[in-house]
Amino acid sequence: MSLPLIFMTGPSEENNITPLLLSPNYWVFNFSFLIVFYLNASYLIPRFFLKKKYALYLTYLAILFTGIFFLQPFERLFTQTLGPPRFSENNRMPPPEFGPSPRFGPGAEIQRRRPRPRLFDMVSIFLFITVVALGLTIQIAQQWRITEKRAIQAEADKANAELSFLKAQINPHFLFNTLNNIYSLAVMQSPQTAESIMKLSNIMRHVTDEVSENYVSLTSEVACIRDYIDLQKLRLSKNVQINFSVTGNLEQKSIAPLVLMTFIENIFKYGISNHERAVITIKLQAKANLIHFFCQNQLFQTTRTSERAGIGLANTQQRLDHLYPNKHNLEIDRENNLFTVNLTLQI
Repeated sequence: MSLPLIFMTGPSEENNITPLLLSPNYWVFNFSFLIVFYLNASYLIPRFFLKKKYALYLTYLAILFTGIFFLQPFERLFTQTLGPPRFSENNRMPPPEFGPSPRFGPGAEIQRRRPRPRLFDMVSIFLFITVVALGLTIQIAQQWRITEKRAIQAEADKANAELSFLKAQINPHFLFNTLNNIYSLAVMQSPQTAESIMKLSNIMRHVTDEVSENYVSLTSEVACIRDYIDLQKLRLSKNVQINFSVTGNLEQKSIAPLVLMTFIENIFKYGISNHERAVITIKLQAKANLIHFFCQNQLFQTTRTSERAGIGLANTQQRLDHLYPNKHNLEIDRENNLFTVNLTLQI
């Protein structure tokens, strides 16, 4: 709106401002580019450009360009509102486009009636390109800010999820029971006291340092499982038999942290009894391109504990779907009063 006021009026022509503001061509000029800008920025870019419908976007831009090209808002404002240039008494040269004008003769009247040729409105085209580019710049900047905000939110969600997973894995009862068992070993001055403290320290280090990674070495994961089982043995009676075996080469293999620990922890939560004999079987087999995990225990849990275990297994299934899409096979069986897990991971 200020462009014509700046370039078409000068310090000595203050009286031209009011006619310019009252001119219909002035408002045609303004609204032409207002429509182009807001239609492009608010509708065409979100509806077509950002959705990668570039052909339709360019088609509508071509339609708008054609309208501006034939409307010629700047040329219309300049010529019809301000009129042709005025010449003083000292400068009687006619405009170049009219050429020499004979005062007499048969061609004089024809030349005086000849219309002024329609000029190519380069200013309007330049303004059209500027307005379209400005709309694109604003929308792309907004989309970049939205994408950056989503990335920051995703990182925050990931951190919260990892923290929640940490809290779920570090069972307070396991920690308290283990500390109590270690305390009992210390009171009895058992030679296993120092080793038990070291095992608990290794578990806590593994959980706190490596759980934030998507994958950890299979060797460190198995070492954490061994320490966990050894600490669990401190509180178990002689009625519980644990068969734990690892076969295959663990080197140069990785696995999602604490995925297997979820099933093992579930065994010691709901697969042992203080009064009945219990047999726990845990097998891990590492092959060239896959890891096979098997665990089995008797069912002693009540309905309430079964529901809680089901929630934990469902969360583990979701994590497997995320980290091993189409690369894992999980089978859970509850037949014959046995809880059996068969998990195969392709690596």
